[in-house]
Amino acid sequence: MPLWLSPDPLVLASRSKVRHKLLVAAGIPIEVCPADIDERQVELAAPSQQPAAVATFLSREKALSAELSNPGRLVLGADQVLALDGKRFSKPGDRAHARAQLLALSGRTHALCSAVVLVRNATVLFEHVSTARMTMRTLSDRFLEHYLDVVGHAATESVGAYQLEGLGIQLFERVDGEYFTILGLPLMEVLGFLRQEGFLLS
Repeated sequence: MPLWLSPDPLVLASRSKVRHKLLVAAGIPIEVCPADIDERQVELAAPSQQPAAVATFLSREKALSAELSNPGRLVLGADQVLALDGKRFSKPGDRAHARAQLLALSGRTHALCSAVVLVRNATVLFEHVSTARMTMRTLSDRFLEHYLDVVGHAATESVGAYQLEGLGIQLFERVDGEYFTILGLPLMEVLGFLRQEGFLLS
């Protein structure tokens, strides 16, 4: 008997290679259908501007958008919001913005909120958000330039300009939070829901 019990793959409303890799490694077949939304405009429309609420709202809108072209399918939307002293950070557009973000985070503790929403038939079936607290060490100019040289374009692919599963771990002195939350997908909660609802063998 297969682990995944649904006749159709899970639709992932995200271009994230990390989320895709996590789900596939957990035995879940995936069909990628990135949401066609303007994330910054959707973010501004969130009813609450608290980081956890914004992450959940973005995840929900992504899932609902992708579900429009996949009616009746189970769709997963996810998003991550980084906040420091009430200010939210978005993915840096270029190296200069990545460097500015890292300097702002250097020597300080920021919150990383990861949300996930599952929808089907335009109905939210499950949503969850969790938060990790990330303490970045004080970064020297020499290290910062070396880091940006080595990671290259990857610095612009995630909020905060780092991937903890790679060289980004070198930026930190302390991490408080669940590993999958930091990677951008509260995976244990997703798996629990999928088992409970009969999508996964339990």
